Order: sequence, then structure tokens, then C-alpha cells
Amino acid sequence: MVDYINNADILVLIAYFTLVFWIAYIVTARSKKEKAGDYNSSDYFLGGRNQGWLVIGASLFASNIGSEHLVGLAGSGARGDMPAAQFELLASLILLVLGWFFVPLYLKSGVFTMPEFLEKRYNKSARNYLSVVSILAYILTKISITIFAGALVFEVLGVSFWTGALLVVLATGIYTVMGGLKAVLYTDMLQMFVLLIGAIGVTFVGLEAIGGTSELIKILSESSPENGPIRHLDLWRSLSDPEFPWTGILLGAPILGVWYWCTDQFIVQRVLSARNVSTARKGTIFAGFLKTLPLFLFVIPGVIAYALHSKGMLEAMNNPDQALPAMISHLLPHGMKGLVLAGLLAALMSSLSSVFNSCSTLFTIDIYKRIKKNASEKELVLTGQMVTLILVVISLLWIPFMRSIMEGGGLYKYLQSIQAYISPPIAAVFLFGLFFRELNGKGAIAALWIGFVLGAGRLVLEFLSVEGVINSGSNYLMDAFITSNFLHFAIFLFVICTLVLFSVSYMNKEVIRPEVEALLFRRGVFSSVGSMRTDVVLTIALIALILLIWFVFSPFGISVR
Repeated sequence: MVDYINNADILVLIAYFTLVFWIAYIVTARSKKEKAGDYNSSDYFLGGRNQGWLVIGASLFASNIGSEHLVGLAGSGARGDMPAAQFELLASLILLVLGWFFVPLYLKSGVFTMPEFLEKRYNKSARNYLSVVSILAYILTKISITIFAGALVFEVLGVSFWTGALLVVLATGIYTVMGGLKAVLYTDMLQMFVLLIGAIGVTFVGLEAIGGTSELIKILSESSPENGPIRHLDLWRSLSDPEFPWTGILLGAPILGVWYWCTDQFIVQRVLSARNVSTARKGTIFAGFLKTLPLFLFVIPGVIAYALHSKGMLEAMNNPDQALPAMISHLLPHGMKGLVLAGLLAALMSSLSSVFNSCSTLFTIDIYKRIKKNASEKELVLTGQMVTLILVVISLLWIPFMRSIMEGGGLYKYLQSIQAYISPPIAAVFLFGLFFRELNGKGAIAALWIGFVLGAGRLVLEFLSVEGVINSGSNYLMDAFITSNFLHFAIFLFVICTLVLFSVSYMNKEVIRPEVEALLFRRGVFSSVGSMRTDVVLTIALIALILLIWFVFSPFGISVR
């Protein structure tokens, strides 16, 4: 530890780790006692399918927010990239799509995994595609990015890169192996509160240091164009903006959101653990409200850091990505520093435990169980635990490679892009598969593979162009394919995959299986849910809240004048 972390901070961190392991132990022991020692695959991978809305909503939020979010969003706020918060706000709306449209069919199908759902809706080929792509993507991107971002946070705060990486990987792996999804869910709920308390503390102390919101807006106004909106508080950018054009935000980002929030095992596994549809939907609505908070608790602190730095009150911030660590190390009192560091740990560990559990579920259910059809429940649980341990080992072995990749240049950036370029075809196949009965397996697999080829092609050509191997400017179409805004490319890819999905399906019509009819969205899907008045009211309230935030943080809002 460095000198600005004292014994009070260390005690807070020890208390945090103790509480996490105590919760994991209690949850695991209680589950096994309830089952009289017969801990089956449903208990381990889906938390017994009896979880409440509070736990589900908290886990949806906590598993999504990682250290890279905290550092990255604060950095975006510091450099004036407020539209980065749009992905958080749009997630609130996409979570409503998950709760109202996807959840009823997911729970009705009784599946453990998203690839399993694709097989029921389309065919085995679609399931195989998603299983392999998801597992590889988790290992190459989610695990590596989460560990590396967390280790960098600790390094900036003065903790050794290796110490930070080893600590979080081993600690997270232990309690994930112990209790499966139920342990992950309940520790996520704790970590949500720790994360929010820490973030609120940073925001409050930062505002106090700058002199309040009025002084903040005054400082930001001085750095904005005359008579124009305050850039650091403006969520909207013009069509020509290279990073966040408004068309990309409204049309492209939701495509990626549908894939991530509605079809990714990493997220959907939480709602699969619900006791019923109503509970799952309430969990998604609760998570939707929570997803409005990152704008205020992660991005705004970055804006505050920029204002402090511009006034010479935060000299330690050498670049925007150091906004959050600089505020933690130079503004927070002892004890509070330990709490915020625990919040960073919470963000990292909740994301990592979710990846471990989701990946082990995918391998056990979609690969091992299909190979060994007569595997016992005990054997499936043991396989899931062994896969988690293997992932922990792979994560530890991957750390030095991640560091060399990061230090070597831009490859790390493109590694993160893998998921984004493969998401539009998956989103198209899932989304339209809920509503159009004529879509079939041939259309789905054609859309998935064509989307994969186009996405991988963009990734490779973009890298070669940046490295100077090819000159994209010599051809207009090639230049548009390689250099178009990332979100605009997502729209293009989604449209192409949708056309392929429909055209191939209609050219190769198949007899619609009875089980497919049961997986189509119809009005009757809500008939057995009971009263939904509360859910409807909360849904309308959430949509109204998002619209209000969009207005306030816009050129027309009173707070950005």
C-alpha cells in the first residue's frame, strides 16, 4: 500500500472482504441445507430459480458495472465526452425490453442458457455457433478486460499491478466456486451498495471542493463556446461527430444493447433465476432505475475533476483517465478512501464472478451435458466448479500477456471490439425470432455467419489500416466500410443480417414445429401473470425519467445554459 492509505483504509478493505466471503458462505450453506445436501445444477447455475426482484435487479446492475466503467466513464466526463453516458441511459430502456418481451418466453422455455434457447427456437447449428462464440469472447474480452482494468486501477492508486490482479482473481474465483450463481447474486447485492456509497462519497466531496453546482457550472461555462451549450454537460452531438453522432446513439447503440442486455448469458442468467415472470420483470425495472445513476455518480465526478484541475485544485490529474483515482487520492479523507477502494473492488469482483459463472454454465450445459447425456446432477455441478477453477488459472496465466498487449500498442483496443462487431447478427436473430414464426434455422445460421464474417472483416481491415498495411482512402466503399463510425457500422450490419435472416428463411421454408409456436411472443403471454399495474406505472415512470434527463442534459435544458 502507498502512504496515503492508512490503517483505517486497510481495516475497511478487510471488513469488505470478510463480509463478501461471509455472505457467500452463508448463502451456500443455507442452500445445501435446504436441499439436504442434494445441490443440483438448477441450484448451482440458476440459484434454484427462486430469487426475488431486489437480488436480481442489484445483480444486473453490479455485474455490469466494472472498474473499466468507473475509470472510463469518469475519464469521459473529464474530457468532455458526456455522450458516453448515453449507453448507460439506453440500458435502462433496453432492460424494459428484456423484462416485458424476452423474459416471459425465456422462463416459459425453461432453458439454462441462451444457446439452448436458440436451439429450441431455430436448430442445433445456431446453438453451437452461440456457445462457441460466447465462450471464446468471454475469455478473450470480458475476463481479460475486467482483470486488466481492475489491476490498472490499483496500480494508479499505488498497489502493485500483480498484487491487484492476483488478489481479485483468486478471491472472486473462490466464492464463485463455492456457491455458484446464488453466491454471485447475493454478493452482487452487497457490492451494489458498497459501489453506490463509494461513488456518492466521491461526488459529494468533489462538489464540496469546487464550491457547489453553481460554481461548477460557472467554471464549465468559461470553457464553452460563446452562447453555446456547455460541452461537458451535453449528452447530444451532431451527425458529423466522429465519436457519438446522435443517429448512432439513437439507432446503433440500442442494437448493441439488445444483444448485451437481452441475449448475453452474462446478463440474462440473472433473470433466469427468478421465481416467476413478474419477479423477473420487477428486477429488470429496478435495474433500469439503477442504470440512470452512472451519469451522476461516475460521469459527473469526472466533470468535477476537470473543473478542479482547470482551477489548479487537482494537479495530480495528468490525463482524463486519472480523474477518479486523482480525486480519491487527494480529496477523500482516510477511511472513505478505503470505502471507495472497496467500491472499485466490488465493481471488479461482481463483473468477474458473473463472467466465471456464466462461462462455466455455458460449457457445462451446452457442451459437456450434450456430450455426456447421462451425467448426474452432482457431476454437472462438479464440472461447473472445475470449469470455474480452470478459468481462474487461465485468467492468471493471461495477465502477463494482457500487460504486453497493452504496452505494445493498439491491439488491446481492437480486442475489446470483438464483441461489438459480432453483436448485431445475434441481436437480429433473437429479436425477430420472438415475433416472426416463419423465421427458421437456415435463415438464422446464414445471418449469424454472414454477420460474423462482415464484423471480423471490419475488425481486421480496421487494424491493418491503422497499422498502415493497407490504404483505405484509395477506394470509397472500402473507406466507408473501414472508417465509418462504429455505431453507424452496427446499424449497417444489423440491417444486412436482418435481410439475410428473412430472405433465406422465406426461400427455404420449413414446417413450423409445435415447440416453436410456444416461443413466439403473443398477447396471451401475460395472461397468467396477474396484476401488472405496478409494473406498468414503474415502466412509464422510468421512461419519463430518461426523457427528462435527455432534455436537461441537452442544449435546450436549463442546466446546460
